[in-house]
Amino acid sequence: MTTSTLIALVDGSAYSESVCHHAAWIAGKANWKVKVYHVMGRRDGLEKQDLSGAIQLGARTELLKKLTELDAARAKLAHEHGRAILDDASVLIKGDGDLEVETRLRQGDLVETVTAKGETGEMIVIGKRGEAAGLAMEHLGSNLERVVRASHKPVFIANRAFKPIEKVLVAFDGAASSLSAVDFIARSPLFAGLEVALVFAGKETPEIRKSMDNAVATLNAGGLDAEIIIRSGEPEKVLAQLTAQEDHELLVMGAYGHSRIRSLLIGSTTTEMIRSCRVPILIMR
Repeated sequence: MTTSTLIALVDGSAYSESVCHHAAWIAGKANWKVKVYHVMGRRDGLEKQDLSGAIQLGARTELLKKLTELDAARAKLAHEHGRAILDDASVLIKGDGDLEVETRLRQGDLVETVTAKGETGEMIVIGKRGEAAGLAMEHLGSNLERVVRASHKPVFIANRAFKPIEKVLVAFDGAASSLSAVDFIARSPLFAGLEVALVFAGKETPEIRKSMDNAVATLNAGGLDAEIIIRSGEPEKVLAQLTAQEDHELLVMGAYGHSRIRSLLIGSTTTEMIRSCRVPILIMR
């Protein structure tokens, strides 16, 4: 019986299909139902707009009427477009398994919607880039970092192409957030049967080695195979290299800590990390 909910955010971007496939993969493993949200901007949903300022002296009243009707038609079209996006998303997710899917069309600010609805979900799935960002690597979704900052639940950032996940890389710094992430991984059915590697970027110390050994023991107790990787270098560079070279299909990171990893997720380096990493990223709270 499904008792928990996964929230998937879709728009008209090329990443929405990946969001749907990742949402189906997550929900299928965790036995969650999926609520798919498409949030129209406030302007998209306006049925009427005061166009009187556009009417110049001497214009006929009929012109104002036509402009008002045109604005209403555009709002109706935007609503139909949003509903079509949700219908397509539902078909994609259901096509990946026997899953319970609900759709929601909302108007307003995306982050406000996430803040209001996020507490009802166990996790949020969002694409790395939005409809307006295009596909260039230097562009990220304008709402992505806002969602990461605002959400109190784990945020799964999908890359453009879906790939089945078998190997997971966990950024580890010994802080409370990374220990919490390890505990979540050990307990969650989402990670059952996956290979897990803990990576520390920096100089090894006895404290770090002991903390990583304890973390591996926690994962082993949860039935997971786990290994330890320690590499010197800047965390963002080490993590990007490992995900590219070692065929890990998912990077898990804690949102807060006492090392440079903290700055990755709440500072300006966030964008660079997400931009350079070519696999999905699960950000834990």
